Amino acid sequence: MTKSKGQLAPLPWTEMLAYWVLSFGSHLYSFYQLHIFSKEHEAGLEREFQLEKGLAKGFKRDPSDFEWTFWTEWAKKSLLWTLIGHGAISKLTSTFYPKLKVPALTMYGLLAASGVLGVRGVSVLLVHLGVSFSVALLRKSALSWATNLLLLATLHIRPLQEIQRGWYESEEEYYLLLFSVAVCGLRFISFSLERCWSPGERRGALELCWLLSYTFYHPFFFNGPIITYRDYVEQMRRSSEGCDGDKSVFSYLVLRLGRIILWWCTAEYLIHVMYMHCIQSNETYLEILPPWALGGLALALVQFFFLKYLVLFGLPCALATLDELVPPKLPRCVSIMYSFTGMWRHFDEGLYRWLIRYIYVPLGGSRHGHLYKALSTGLAFGFVCLWHGGHDYLQYWALMNWAGVLVENGLKSLFASSVVRSIVEQNVSAATERRCVGLLYAFSTAMLILSNLVFLGGIHVGRVFWKRVFIQGWSTVAPPMLALLYCFAQIGLERASHPP
Repeated sequence: MTKSKGQLAPLPWTEMLAYWVLSFGSHLYSFYQLHIFSKEHEAGLEREFQLEKGLAKGFKRDPSDFEWTFWTEWAKKSLLWTLIGHGAISKLTSTFYPKLKVPALTMYGLLAASGVLGVRGVSVLLVHLGVSFSVALLRKSALSWATNLLLLATLHIRPLQEIQRGWYESEEEYYLLLFSVAVCGLRFISFSLERCWSPGERRGALELCWLLSYTFYHPFFFNGPIITYRDYVEQMRRSSEGCDGDKSVFSYLVLRLGRIILWWCTAEYLIHVMYMHCIQSNETYLEILPPWALGGLALALVQFFFLKYLVLFGLPCALATLDELVPPKLPRCVSIMYSFTGMWRHFDEGLYRWLIRYIYVPLGGSRHGHLYKALSTGLAFGFVCLWHGGHDYLQYWALMNWAGVLVENGLKSLFASSVVRSIVEQNVSAATERRCVGLLYAFSTAMLILSNLVFLGGIHVGRVFWKRVFIQGWSTVAPPMLALLYCFAQIGLERASHPP
């Protein structure tokens, strides 16, 4: 935490090789132990959680991750095909009628949304859009914020929930409406604030058309990732000016689709050989897991979460790139995430940029001292908590992340001070300093993993891990775990020093 990315001292290649071997080996061994535990308790897990028949003969499949099962089923039903349709229309209009590309994609997105959500579901979004647009015309940022937060709050009004549930034959269709309204809510806030901040008069009808295009852009419509209204309009305008005639589109698409299929296969493999989502749902299993299998469960949960969003964001980002948009970068591997700040910056880059632009910077950020910085960061985490639903486990997760970021920033400021820098430079070699940085980040990584377990599994998962690792296992489990996390952190620091 003492040096910037470009100032980290290199370590001997033999030492880095040892870190790689220990990191990779610990992943494989802990996964193997979790696999053994899963197979030993397969019958009980199947009775309690109804394991599905696997894609390969002789294997069962853990269907307990709601998000993965939900989006996989919708992809099979319609979403995959409507995304392919978007790509076809985009290519045709880019080639033959570039000026009609934006209207054509807007109309297609609106029709595709209507086909899945129904006319009443899309009407809800259009009502929200109309209210947000009307308030934005007044150019009052506080009023726009209040209006859009109230619109998001309608997701939690029980009578309204019951009415909307009655529109659909299944609970999954209703959930799709909820996800769509939540994600579109971020777009409405982005448009509203950009409108409030933009000087000069604007043509309302043209802005409304761009807002419709931004809202119903099909690859990002249901689940993101998020890009700001300003970036979308600027990039789409350039895209509609003409076709660049790039002949590498086909090879790019084949390569990206190949990677997405590989990620999907890896994620499916994990839930065929390790029933981590079933196990995390039963506190009894968490209590009897062997220590290595317990570590394997933590790694498997966060790695599956990473792979899931590589798939969920992968195809939409590929289609957006073909539309000459610049989508957010895909999530970075969580095994080399060694800090809370890095996790927020690199896992969901689109959401991170959104929070920075519309919450952190307007509230003062780092420009007005440490108090404003802490307050801006806390409110950003508070908004994310509320946007995800505001449940009790999300509140704990948001508080843990806020505390983690504050501690990391505090330590960075401390070690960057002239007094401490002078002491370190006079008494510690650059390589030793790098090792000390890695040790500090090992503790940060441990807390980061704990917060992610609370987010992914709930308070009970975090409580059991805390008790078994840091209370009961303070002398037997925690030291080797921190040693391995130190290896993870050094690999992450090395990658940060030499980004691809």
